[in-house]
Amino acid sequence: MSYSLSFFSYNPSHKFTLPNSNLSKFSVSGERTKMLTHIDENNRPKMVDVSDKGATTRIAVASGIIKMSREAFDAIKNNTGKKGPVLQTAVIGAIMGAKKTSELIPMCHPLLISSINCDIEELTEICAYKLTVSVKIDGKTGVEMEALTGVSVGLLTIYDMIKAIDKTMQITDITLESKSGGKSGDYVRSK
Repeated sequence: MSYSLSFFSYNPSHKFTLPNSNLSKFSVSGERTKMLTHIDENNRPKMVDVSDKGATTRIAVASGIIKMSREAFDAIKNNTGKKGPVLQTAVIGAIMGAKKTSELIPMCHPLLISSINCDIEELTEICAYKLTVSVKIDGKTGVEMEALTGVSVGLLTIYDMIKAIDKTMQITDITLESKSGGKSGDYVRSK
């Protein structure tokens, strides 16, 4: 992927290249809109200040799919993989991933998560597993990134544990299914 230089500007005081200041006020359609929350008026990255926000119950649900060969699918289903119980380990990976989100995604706040629930569904007809992660918090910021990170790490855990059988596995359709709470209101992905 290449970028046009017009998208970036060099800031000598920071010694690195930042997105062009015009990008902090744009939308996908090209219209000027409110500033992006993670870029300040001087075009510097920042973490959003949530100190004035009220704590509310927030829940986010994300899901993703890992597709594989019949041999790999059956090895997981029959618990015959050499690295142990794949799906149980994937759930642990998803929980750990959600908890570590602020260490992986630069502008995410460290959060005191209330609960994380994981569900893995067999998609036998397409030799795949669907992982769904639900994250809950009573806090000042949402947990969408935690749910999405949990799904990503959980699916990567499956890949890691069964790659000796199938290196062609595909991780697909990682998406936010729903979110509730907070200023932006509720969201449910349309099917």
